[in-house]
Amino acid sequence: MTQYSRRGFLAASAAMSAALLLPARARAATDRLSLTAGTRTLEVNGRAATVMGLTNRTGGQGLTLDPGQRFAVDLTNDLDVETIIHWHGQIPPNAQDGAPNTNPMLKIGERRAYDFTARPGSFWMHSHIPQQEIAMLAAPLIVRSAEDVAADRQEVVMFLHDFSFKSPEEVLAETAGSTGGHHGGAQAPAPMNHATMHHGGARSDALAPTGGSSGNGPMPGMSGGPGMPMDLNDFHFDAYLTNDRTLDDPEVVTVERNGRVRLRIINGSSMTAYWIDTGELRGRLLAVDGDRVEPFFDTRFPIASGQRLEIELDLPGDGLARPVLALREGAQEQTGLVLAPRGASVPRLPTRAATETPPVAGDMRQELALRAVSPLAARTPDARQMVMLGGVMTPYVWTINGAVWEDHSPITVPQGARVEMMFHNMSMMAHPMHLHGHVFQVVAVGNQPVRGALRDTVFVPAMGSVTVAFDAGEAARWMMHCHHMGHLATGMMTELQVRATA
Repeated sequence: MTQYSRRGFLAASAAMSAALLLPARARAATDRLSLTAGTRTLEVNGRAATVMGLTNRTGGQGLTLDPGQRFAVDLTNDLDVETIIHWHGQIPPNAQDGAPNTNPMLKIGERRAYDFTARPGSFWMHSHIPQQEIAMLAAPLIVRSAEDVAADRQEVVMFLHDFSFKSPEEVLAETAGSTGGHHGGAQAPAPMNHATMHHGGARSDALAPTGGSSGNGPMPGMSGGPGMPMDLNDFHFDAYLTNDRTLDDPEVVTVERNGRVRLRIINGSSMTAYWIDTGELRGRLLAVDGDRVEPFFDTRFPIASGQRLEIELDLPGDGLARPVLALREGAQEQTGLVLAPRGASVPRLPTRAATETPPVAGDMRQELALRAVSPLAARTPDARQMVMLGGVMTPYVWTINGAVWEDHSPITVPQGARVEMMFHNMSMMAHPMHLHGHVFQVVAVGNQPVRGALRDTVFVPAMGSVTVAFDAGEAARWMMHCHHMGHLATGMMTELQVRATA
């Protein structure tokens, strides 16, 4: 991972950190970048593990683009299965979106060229096959702006993922048999077929919302009635990683005393939400999902699967090491990295906190507080859509508008229309809802209007709602789905069909 410092100082951190992202200056003479989807080996909890990855020309994971640089990338499939890679948060032409409803799968050994204008900010890339995303076929995608280059600060990427020694198929099967995070005996739906995007499981027409079994009541400021239970953590992973490492052997990033750090935090986890904990340092949240927000100050920041945060920290001159942690919601597991000046003593950090972390799901206080720096232009909506999110834990099936993917009906809107879309969640789990090909603005949380953040992924609380607004883009079929891989794999995906107008 390339660290950009104040006054040209480069962080002297671990080798993996130095090579995680490919900066433009490390490219060959050609303007095109290369990525390979393949396998790699990590050490997790003292054991070797084979995972997937998106490897750049220098052997690291992911890409960094310079200001104004196009996303001109040759992607090669070196796996022994077909794949498809989505450029999460970018807005390429639909034919390059990396979604299997409109793009052909990348065959074994195939190389495919991509070329589009890149949006600046913190993004990521991942397989759009749930089993492969669980297997860590995902990596950062950082697009730097001219302001980033000119700023007197060091950049540090935190890429979060949940990890299991079990195969992705086993993970999905056990998840489908879970209730409130405990593995039960319900019959698991068949895994997604890579080629046809068929989601197994029973038809959901007759499904009704049901109470959860986790017993986790809402925090103050959460949606839902007093004491309303919600379901959390469908699967208990073996480890939670930051930049491929656990807190048993965390990445230690060398920083300057009295320096400034911009954390680019990407939640690539397949099923896990976290609180980002900056400890004694009060962080400034400056961007979410790649778009700037008015500065928001706190020491804990929620992040759901698929979301990104950019947080600035001003480091003191005391020479002490400062951990930045990601705390798993509703549990004690934690991951993170350490910011340490030269010569600092680095504390040993446990992989489990002393107490259980409160849920992220349903706590909408920060979402309500965020304000976009460049909000959508004021405009009367041309179309309003209600999107119903549903599902139950047993049988484990999750739906949009009462249907799983194989039975879905696209949501149709006219090209260029200002659309207001309410995600109305009638299930007992929160859902990180992602819309391809568009940036939307949060305009209401429940019945509270807000000129909120621009996003591409919003966490919709259990038995609550979030309304977003966007201008319908390219006339095409765009994926819209929950970014919890267990929910996506059992049906929680549909299409936004943008219809060309005469």
